[in-house]
This record gives sequence, C-alpha cells and structure tokens, in this order.
Amino acid sequence: MAIILDGNALAKRIRIHVKKRAILLPAPPELAVILVGNDPASQVYVDNKRKDCEKCGIISHVHHVDATLGEARLISLIHQLNTQSEISGILVQMPLPEGYNPQNVLHAISPEKDVDAFHPLTVGNFYLGSTPTFLPCTPAGVMELLDAYEIDPQGKHAVVVGASNIVGKPMATLLLARNATVTTCHIYTQNLASHTRNADILVVAVGKVNLITADMVKPSAVVIDIGINREGDTLRGDVDFEAVKKIASHITPVPGGVGPMTRAMLMRNTLNAALGRSRD
Repeated sequence: MAIILDGNALAKRIRIHVKKRAILLPAPPELAVILVGNDPASQVYVDNKRKDCEKCGIISHVHHVDATLGEARLISLIHQLNTQSEISGILVQMPLPEGYNPQNVLHAISPEKDVDAFHPLTVGNFYLGSTPTFLPCTPAGVMELLDAYEIDPQGKHAVVVGASNIVGKPMATLLLARNATVTTCHIYTQNLASHTRNADILVVAVGKVNLITADMVKPSAVVIDIGINREGDTLRGDVDFEAVKKIASHITPVPGGVGPMTRAMLMRNTLNAALGRSRD
C-alpha cells in the first residue's frame, strides 16, 4: 500500500516558515489578486488564497471586477498595481472570460511582481536556469513534496503526462534539472500506457478523471496526481486513486496533495517578492 504524500501537512509547515520570515519585514508582504467575472471555481480558488495569506501574515487585496470591464481597463488596473510599491505580488486568476487575451493580460504584470511565474521574462529565466527567478507554483510544489519524502529524481525515469505551459513543460524541466530522465506525453502520444508503465516517477496533469488506471502504473512507482476535476461538490484527480495506491510506493491524493502545495509556493513567491529576491 502506497505512502500518501500529504500536501496539507507540508503546506502548513511552509506557511509557518513564510510567516516567521514575513513578520521580520518592516512591512508585511501584500498580494493583489484580480478576479474577473463570477466563475464559481475561480471564486473558490481566490478565497483559498486569501485564507492562506491570512495564515502567512500576508495582506491580500482581492480586486473582483465585472467580466464586462474590458481588456484595456484590466491592463490599466495591472499597471496601477505595478506602480504601488507596497504591493509585493500580482496575480490574475485564470481562466479569464471570453474577450480577454490571457497573454496580453499576463504580460502586463511587472516581472518583479510576477508571483505566478507566467511573465515571458520569468519563463525565459526559468528555462535558462537563470537566477533569481520565481518558480512556477505547481511544479515547484511537486518538487517540495518529493524532497520532503526523500524521493530523489536523479537517475530515475520520470514520465510527465501533460504538456501545458503552466504545469507539464515546467514540471519536466524541474525534473530534468534534478537529473531525471524525462519523457513528456500529451494528447497525441500513442499507446500512453507503454510510457507510463516505465515510469519510476509518474506525474499526471491532464484534467481527465481516471485517465491513469492501475494497469498503466509500474509497481512501486511514485505517482503525482495534479489533475483537478469537479464532479458536483467533489474533486477528483486524473489517477484511479483507490486502485493505484495498492501498487504504487507513494501517491498524492486529490484533494490534499498538490493543490495545497501550489498555494504554499504562491505564498513563498510573494514573500520573496517582498524581500526583493526571487528564491527563498
């Protein structure tokens, strides 16, 4: 039976560390979160981030604007926040409503306040291995989980299912930087199971319930489920958790695995923005 990678417990320890650092600053870090429209899931995510800020001694400012605001006025709001020295970090909650170009909006955020690590300058520094830079929150959270449970990627075969710019690609890059041999799979990958069954570390970030079944997992593999799929009031991952946990060595639950770690990395990035450097 697999060891459960407890993201809630580790995220709590990281928040405590962030708070200890934050209270030593002349002024508390401040995070501006912009929510456009009334998407229910986005509102839940923003509320969770607000609660995390409270636990970390970070002041949060939620700018909830109507979906009809328009891209030009949204970018104008971002520019105003860029100029406010007390604001340490800026985050625009995704997805944006129709009519907005996410690239235009995210590129408007100052790289020094890009705590979600989406700005092209941040992304470029990340892929080049330049420092300092903010790390993408979800992949960084996965690496923290692996480290906390003494799972060393070096020499392991890591398979990442999903090739998004936000999760899949940076996840593969971080694993490669830790000397894993990395295979990236995506929607066009043929015979997915032939790849996943060879993974010592299997990371899944697609958004499809039970995409990964027990017969697709190598015995004693480490399985990281980043998928978030809403079924009514229930959250489910991309992995058949109950079946896979019987053969994996380690596995993340959904919820309570990677999700809390993503928000914990956002808190760390916000602290580091306030400290004027990008890595804690």
